[in-house]
Amino acid sequence: MHEMSLAEGIVDLIEEESRRQGFTRVLEVRVAVGELGGVEPEALQFCFDAVCRGTLADGARLTIERVPGQAWCMACARVVPLHERYGECPQCGGVELQLQAGDELRLLDLEVR
Repeated sequence: MHEMSLAEGIVDLIEEESRRQGFTRVLEVRVAVGELGGVEPEALQFCFDAVCRGTLADGARLTIERVPGQAWCMACARVVPLHERYGECPQCGGVELQLQAGDELRLLDLEVR
């Protein structure tokens, strides 16, 4: 389950930022998770809750914002929605697609005290 290492990475970022900014408590963590990134939001939530125990993020709310997949279709010359990583263009059926969004995992912001 790679969500555990992702959750640990989020906590590492939080602790690093705490050292820089001096906050002592995290109330909410907001992350963007692309629908094509292979991350299961429920598993990430479970792992986040587990790795936060005993840290300054213990009990923090994890808010996950899903980012839809998008790709540039070279045949259509337009941005199209993409629901699977190696899918076809929903407009023309072309397969020459350049992924534009939907595979990211980004820490957006923290609510701290």
